[in-house]
Amino acid sequence: MTETRIGCATSIDIVQQQRYSTSSLHGVKRVSEHIETDSSHRDVLEELINFSVGEHIRKKQRTDDGWKNRIEASKINAAPNDQLKYVPEHARRNSVASPPGPSQNPLLSLSHARYGLPETLVKNFASLGINSIYPWQSSCLLGHGILGGEKNLVYTAPTGGGKSLVADVLMLKRIVEDPSKKAILVLPYVALVQEKLKWLRKVVEGVQKSAGPLSQAGSQCPKWRRPHVSSIRVAGFFGGSRSRFSWSDVDVAICTIEKANALVNTATEECTIRDLGIVVLDELHMITDDHRGYLMEVMASKLLVLDSHVQIVGMSATLTNTQILAKWLGAKYYNTKYVPVPIDEYLVYDGSIYQLSTSSAFFKTASQLNSTQPLSRISPICTIDASEHIELRNPVSNAVVSLAIETAAAGYGALIFCGGRQACQSMAALVSEAMPCGLAVDDEILDKRKDVIGELRSLPVGLDETLAKTMIRGVAFHHAGLTIEERDIVAEAYDKGVIKVIVATCSLAAGINLPARRVILQGARMGRDLIGPAMLRQMRGRAGRKGKDEIGESYLCCEKADLEEVAQLLEADLPMVESSLTTEKCGIKRALLEVIAIKLATHMAAIQEYVQKTLLFHTMDRVMLDDMVAATLKELMTSGLITLDQFGSYEATLLSQATVASYLTPEDGIFIYGELRRALRAFVMDGEMHIFYTFTPAYISGLADINWPIFRREMWNLDESGLRVLEFVGINPGLINRMANSTKQLPETSSEEIRIARVHRRFYAALQLRDLCNEMPIHLVARKFEVPRGFVQTLAQICEGFAAGMIKFCDRMGWGMLKAALEHMSDRLKAGARADLLELAKIPFVKSRTARVFWENGYKGLRSVSEADPKDLVPVLLLAQPKKLRLDRDEEAKYHQKLLLKAEIIVGAANRLWERQQQMEIEIDS
Repeated sequence: MTETRIGCATSIDIVQQQRYSTSSLHGVKRVSEHIETDSSHRDVLEELINFSVGEHIRKKQRTDDGWKNRIEASKINAAPNDQLKYVPEHARRNSVASPPGPSQNPLLSLSHARYGLPETLVKNFASLGINSIYPWQSSCLLGHGILGGEKNLVYTAPTGGGKSLVADVLMLKRIVEDPSKKAILVLPYVALVQEKLKWLRKVVEGVQKSAGPLSQAGSQCPKWRRPHVSSIRVAGFFGGSRSRFSWSDVDVAICTIEKANALVNTATEECTIRDLGIVVLDELHMITDDHRGYLMEVMASKLLVLDSHVQIVGMSATLTNTQILAKWLGAKYYNTKYVPVPIDEYLVYDGSIYQLSTSSAFFKTASQLNSTQPLSRISPICTIDASEHIELRNPVSNAVVSLAIETAAAGYGALIFCGGRQACQSMAALVSEAMPCGLAVDDEILDKRKDVIGELRSLPVGLDETLAKTMIRGVAFHHAGLTIEERDIVAEAYDKGVIKVIVATCSLAAGINLPARRVILQGARMGRDLIGPAMLRQMRGRAGRKGKDEIGESYLCCEKADLEEVAQLLEADLPMVESSLTTEKCGIKRALLEVIAIKLATHMAAIQEYVQKTLLFHTMDRVMLDDMVAATLKELMTSGLITLDQFGSYEATLLSQATVASYLTPEDGIFIYGELRRALRAFVMDGEMHIFYTFTPAYISGLADINWPIFRREMWNLDESGLRVLEFVGINPGLINRMANSTKQLPETSSEEIRIARVHRRFYAALQLRDLCNEMPIHLVARKFEVPRGFVQTLAQICEGFAAGMIKFCDRMGWGMLKAALEHMSDRLKAGARADLLELAKIPFVKSRTARVFWENGYKGLRSVSEADPKDLVPVLLLAQPKKLRLDRDEEAKYHQKLLLKAEIIVGAANRLWERQQQMEIEIDS
């Protein structure tokens, strides 16, 4: 296909050719502080803001010229250039060749007999928009031994190129054809697990497995827990998840890396590993990550040693050395650069837009742009007018706003990446203020945005004021500071086109699938650091929506100081994927401890066999590797984690068994062991702080950075029991006072300093857990500790998973009394409530404050809620909501209708839980 050089003025021409029917905002009641003399444009903006929180607005038709914004986006002008000719929008669409379809190649239809997929599964894919596959997907699937599961597979394709579909087909085909087999899909982030869970459940709806007997594990389940064996059961496993399913209950387990490794360990110990048929490792490049990604290598190496005929499938968009990875896994490998939607890439610098066909061209462009010499042969294809508004004096901000507004005006979606949470919110506010009012008040779209705002408003955390103001103008932000529910609502609204511009941190690039017509990077730094080539590729790869856009565009808006560094970044190759099982990264210690603890390898010969199945074996000198393994085994023995008997067999100690069972690293296991040993000697039982401290993970960096003045305030408010815990765990109140009066941070150079800092962080986080378990809503805890509410929610989820690990740790160590105390408080942690509300908190949407309101209004258990009329629950739900602004009658009625739907879900769920509880009691009695 001939490459077409594309100008930047296409969307501008579209905007200029279109006319928008706009409506007046008239007769709106405003509070006095919103009224400004001789500033009618400010009045209009305030009316829109009032509208976003539900004030009544009456609209009438008005011409475009009648609308004024507080700020206006600058105009983007096509620069005259003889070499770069402008190509009209319709010509750009026609110049993109459509990929071949089933009519040209029957193998591009999933219904083809070669794939052997059930008709229902093929129809489900079609209902989700997958009517055919790409040629590369067909070639990959039809490789020798791939569909039958005889061969492992490693493949790489660009973001948006259709990687996941290949893995989905392989997984589901294996499950359908062999009902005794299970599948594990490994994803790096909880958000991805949750998104994939929803997707796969839609894909397998109504799909039946081949007829087969109940597995042994399934036959041992109680009757009330046995699902219909012919359906495909999909469940998610991640830290803090409340799934009622166990490993024996599911066919497809979608897991985070840690949970997947734990499942493999458990299946190996229980000798059920042969039930596992296929493991898919998404984002395989994360093996290089020495924090958690290396567990993929640990897990895959164990499966290779077991030789249990488990098919391993690894994929990523940023793999460069697929050959070495394929050699390690004994796999076939496949590389493709195919993207279904072509992406045009641009550099934006000092008010000018430059087209970049290759990174080499970018490097030359950047070098000349930053040079003092006159530019030669480098001309922009577009220029952006300088702004008169003080908020847009910065060329980067001006460019971002102009590009985003142009995209929205043309009817497409724009995705802006910013360097941090505050930058996201500031940019979202800026774009929303510059959004043409004619676009913001279309009746149909306004109604949908109001519905989204209503959904946000009905959440337990209430409505974020900034999000309310931007949402009504078609702009939203997405970052870790929002709760999961808020992020889901924002993402869904953007995906449906209700909002046109979403501003996000770089975590969105790898976190969830939200492609856009135009991706705009506000600078090359995410935080203080320059982004890496892999992250840059993922962000730019979000440009282009298959089925919605014919092309995608990526704009990197660059500061002068970063120009040459960005040039070098784009010139650089993607980093090679390397093993993290090295001494300096500590991965080898956990790898060896796990295989010994689960009795996969206990003699030196077996350990060497395991090491030979690692990626490290293929990349490290043999002599150095042998020396490293010997030194690591010696260190594990010195730490008391393993012993060596007279026959030369390594044996896991009770401590190492507890460490592996609770998903801890060897270092964390030793630390936790010391903490719990002290607790056994003098556990503070006349209060709750000691248990909350025990539930706080050993490492929570980033989520619980200490605000020392707040720490001091909370310390002063501790009761006698809390003060004894403070002293018992080794915290000096004088140190907290000194830190509160200083701007310094705790030193962390020596091992003792690291231990002290860890103890302080754990206790500070435990203070937040205490408030959550005492029914303080997330948004109030966030306000109290001056952290984003999304951080509080994430901390609670992480602590739930860690608490489950601590219970297993105590169980393996034989500390029954401590285990019982932790189990009781673990239920409270999950519920976010006191003990009397634990039964109510099992019901969806009834947690923490909501559960307490239910209790106070007479609904004190599952039975009372299950027998309730949903209409009677609406006033109760209203009482449980944070304080709301007053709405007009129509908006209030809509809001009550949403609460009624929620009440119906609550009653239905309570019915199912009550019935299950009754069935359990009947089965126990019988």
